[in-house]
Amino acid sequence: MKRNILSLIFGLLVYQSLPAQPALPDNGPLYTDTVVPRIDITINPDTLDWIYKNPANDLEFHAKFVFNNGTVCDTIDPVGFRLRGNTSRYSKKKSFKVSFNTFTPGGKYYGVEKLNLNGEHNDPSVMRSKVMWDILRKWGIPAPRANHVELFINGRYYGLYINVEHIDEEFVFSRFGNKNGNLYKCLYPADLNYLGSDPDDYKLLSGDRRVYELTTNKEEDNYSDLAALTDVLENSPDNKLACELEELFNTYDYLKIIAADIFCGNWDGYIYNKNNYYLYHNTATGKMEYIPYDVDNTFGIDWFGVDWAALNIYAWHPGGTEKRPLYSRLINNPELRKQFTYYANQLITTTIDIDSLMLSIEDRKNMIAPFIAEDPFYPLDYGYDYNDFLLSCTKAIGAHVKWGLYPFFHARSMSMSQQIESGAMVPVIKYIRHRRDEDQKVMISACVETDIMPVSVILLYSINDGDIQQADMPYDGHGSYSATLGSVSGETKVSYQVMVTDGLGRMKLMPCAMAVAKPVSGYTPLLFINEFMADNSVTVSDEYGNYSDWIEIYNGDTGNIYLGDLYMTDNLASPDKWQLPGINLQPGGFALFWADGNPTLGDRHAEFKLDKEGEAIGLFTADLLLVDTLTFGMQSEDISYGRRSDGAAENRFFVYPNPVTGTMVKLSHRINCRVFNSSGLQIFAGKEVDEIDIRSYPPGLYIIVSDNGWSAKFIVY
Repeated sequence: MKRNILSLIFGLLVYQSLPAQPALPDNGPLYTDTVVPRIDITINPDTLDWIYKNPANDLEFHAKFVFNNGTVCDTIDPVGFRLRGNTSRYSKKKSFKVSFNTFTPGGKYYGVEKLNLNGEHNDPSVMRSKVMWDILRKWGIPAPRANHVELFINGRYYGLYINVEHIDEEFVFSRFGNKNGNLYKCLYPADLNYLGSDPDDYKLLSGDRRVYELTTNKEEDNYSDLAALTDVLENSPDNKLACELEELFNTYDYLKIIAADIFCGNWDGYIYNKNNYYLYHNTATGKMEYIPYDVDNTFGIDWFGVDWAALNIYAWHPGGTEKRPLYSRLINNPELRKQFTYYANQLITTTIDIDSLMLSIEDRKNMIAPFIAEDPFYPLDYGYDYNDFLLSCTKAIGAHVKWGLYPFFHARSMSMSQQIESGAMVPVIKYIRHRRDEDQKVMISACVETDIMPVSVILLYSINDGDIQQADMPYDGHGSYSATLGSVSGETKVSYQVMVTDGLGRMKLMPCAMAVAKPVSGYTPLLFINEFMADNSVTVSDEYGNYSDWIEIYNGDTGNIYLGDLYMTDNLASPDKWQLPGINLQPGGFALFWADGNPTLGDRHAEFKLDKEGEAIGLFTADLLLVDTLTFGMQSEDISYGRRSDGAAENRFFVYPNPVTGTMVKLSHRINCRVFNSSGLQIFAGKEVDEIDIRSYPPGLYIIVSDNGWSAKFIVY
């Protein structure tokens, strides 16, 4: 039974805007791509036979999963196992999905809930999708991680596969730091055309599935964000499009994705085939993020008789009655067209070095060649042999494989360079963010891109709606330009914009309307979200004997704090989700609240539950200003996480036995300390004590706090 108390350090900010720039997690053991890991699936042979005879079925069956990359070797039993894909379900070499959370609620492996094992039967190189994923990630796009693996089922070699990261709430959490927004899986015919102002009109079906399938927040089933995006694409005039779209959508990263789609010849995404992408409503920014998906039909794979290496980069959609507003509105807008042009040119001249790319592919080809040679399913769909694999980088294989990889790179790069229009773009300003701290400072930063140097970056700001002032925003050496306004009290409203001027005098001002660093009106208490447990099964029960999630608040201030004016939430976009009860918390005191989603049980029972798979907790004032927050990932059963107090490490102490059922609890050494119950009431104080009499303590959770700030918990049974 695990009852470790793990410590994390969480900083306190009076106000913090959340970061907008996506994170790119490293490959880790699961997606290591310098070796070819082995995956073994063990499943009942009759079940496997049924899966093959019913390819359209999505039932998941019990199986055992073993992963071995030469360094890490793990077994997980059970996992869910089924076929995946669309047309690939009917191929000889099929694709599979492995689910770690189907039969084990909350189950994950290295932070992911599912694996997509793709057979890549269309691609004689078995490398096209891996190459595109790598290009996207190199360019800062939050694309899935991927690597090659060898797959065995019931001891039989099923061939070389590409293991591609599944796009779900865990994926968006790792990239954007939140997962409470709407995540839409968009499949054919997801053209983003305007269907009217009624959000329910966007729940249209194609066969037995939604075209825009909501994969999160299914109970709310609210498509208003998608309707708002299509409304802007349909109805915003050209002179307002950039501003109005930027309010709802991460425009500038999508311009980069357009350039990558065109370079890689990815026709099976949004622009040409209205297919294979995700949209995520990033609640940290309020903007939709475009996430590419399923990129195997690339680099010269063709079923339409189109030369994807030569197609006009400014007319890449089918045209005619086929509307693609997210592409055509951007590409036909004078300002955004020049910014796309800048990204397209940057991609082929700076980001991608074709010689280096080919060398890396040669290394990969040599690494995976032995696994192709032994792959029994590789020849079955299109008659490919090992020689076809060896030639696939340099030669067209015929039929739908119109290009070798290397000739395609050169032809597409040459074609793009010839088509790229002249003219400088208006500077791009993105990832604008600000924060207040407790030292009366407001810090503002932004990322800037321009094709004509030198660049001047100026902060325009006003204090309490007064005159506009200016401050230089020098480059900070970490990809951003930033400025700090000092001596700005918490009660002060700061409004601001970022102004960039390039070497030709072209000027851009963002955001279009001034952003506001909200004032802190009145006193902000020094309260901390001190500790929490998001998977409490046997550790501590409430007054009814229920084992529920809990959150502990600590008063680090010098006086009593009235909690009834504060709010706590598990969704930072809804800061006033639950109002705390009207109790006074004394200095150094603790208050424990049950996050059980059942406020009818008492005033210490919040109307939300914690998600053991990870989310955020926030504490807000009545003005909805942030007091404290923390974000956490996957939690383990009966393990709590908490804030480490200040103080020298040598003065730390521990409590034993724990849990305790006897008459005394002992301390590791003599300390001056106080004891609080789970209601935050002090029930003991002593000096130079190394044991505490607990005979009068009812069963429950208790906190010991030393004079130097260290704390420890113990449980009385």
